[in-house]
Amino acid sequence: MFQVGQLAVYPAHGVGVIESVKERDVSGNQQKFYIMRLLDSDMIIMIPTGNARNVGLRDIIDLQAVTEVYEILRHRPLRVSNQTWNRRYRDYMDKIKTGSPFRVAEVLRDLTLLKTEKDLSFGERKMLDTAKNLLVKELSLVNNIDADEIEAQLLALLEATEATVDPPVAIV
Repeated sequence: MFQVGQLAVYPAHGVGVIESVKERDVSGNQQKFYIMRLLDSDMIIMIPTGNARNVGLRDIIDLQAVTEVYEILRHRPLRVSNQTWNRRYRDYMDKIKTGSPFRVAEVLRDLTLLKTEKDLSFGERKMLDTAKNLLVKELSLVNNIDADEIEAQLLALLEATEATVDPPVAIV
């Protein structure tokens, strides 16, 4: 159960604060909803309290998970996908929609590495920015560090990963 004032993460949208819990009539039944305001956009999201975990609402990550995120960003995948851009886009979007910081980190890493090998489609560039922004916001809150500094750390880490890669091996 989330508390009013608590920070939480909503999949594909990012970090927000639970502002209140309200009851609403839905098809003749009273249901409770978390009223969540996203920090970046001030967008309001209503999430049924009884279904919050199922839709992916989660606590912000802890410091141990931060370490795992950085390890994912450091780890170079053995293979680079040779799928069409729209298939890659769907796969990456599915990862982002999970709300998992680990899957979002994979998307950021993979698209950053792919960008060194070929031009990204418009959708992939936008998704790269989305993945970066989702991670930066959450990591800056967890570490209590300015978002610009976290972004610089992530970019430096990803550049170091790019510099140590072997030639890509295509998936057949």
